[in-house]
Amino acid sequence: MIRLVRGTVAAVGKSHFVIDVGNASGGIGLRVFVPEPTLARFRVDSRVTLHTFLQVRESELSLYGFENGEELAVFELLLGVSGVGPKVALATLSTLTPDALRLAVANKEPGIVARAPGVGKRTAEKIVVELQGKLAPASDDLSGLASVLDADSEVIEALTGLGYSVVQAQRAVQQIPGDVVGVEERLRVALSRFAE
Repeated sequence: MIRLVRGTVAAVGKSHFVIDVGNASGGIGLRVFVPEPTLARFRVDSRVTLHTFLQVRESELSLYGFENGEELAVFELLLGVSGVGPKVALATLSTLTPDALRLAVANKEPGIVARAPGVGKRTAEKIVVELQGKLAPASDDLSGLASVLDADSEVIEALTGLGYSVVQAQRAVQQIPGDVVGVEERLRVALSRFAE
């Protein structure tokens, strides 16, 4: 099984990278599906290291990559939920960080999970129920994260009110550094992402 890919981004697709893992004398390009924040962080010719999950099907092999082992572990936990496949798991991690998902599960809030594209109410409820006890909080004090999530909800609402799509708004919010606090400041930073 392929568990780690290190190479150069040769191409960026809608939901994947093509990573050149070769050397000067030749190589191979691997298509690796990644969460949207990762897709936004790297450009062509960037060096990247991804922790990977290989899905084997009768008709195809699909490789999913994550910037750290924690994201990969959460992805694999999501795959263990009945009715959740790689696309839904990837969409969930494109919308929520592992800590945000932990908080939603700990607080039994399927509405937060249902923000991910393609995740309906019923699937979100299954994720919350089936991950109880499996997805322990990273720290005992998640109150700071809760206030950031509340602020992010307001920022997403403001951005969609300005005409941006929910996906565009979520992508901009995910790129806001963790040390930026307050709705107004997070909104200002999110808007600056669209100006780049």
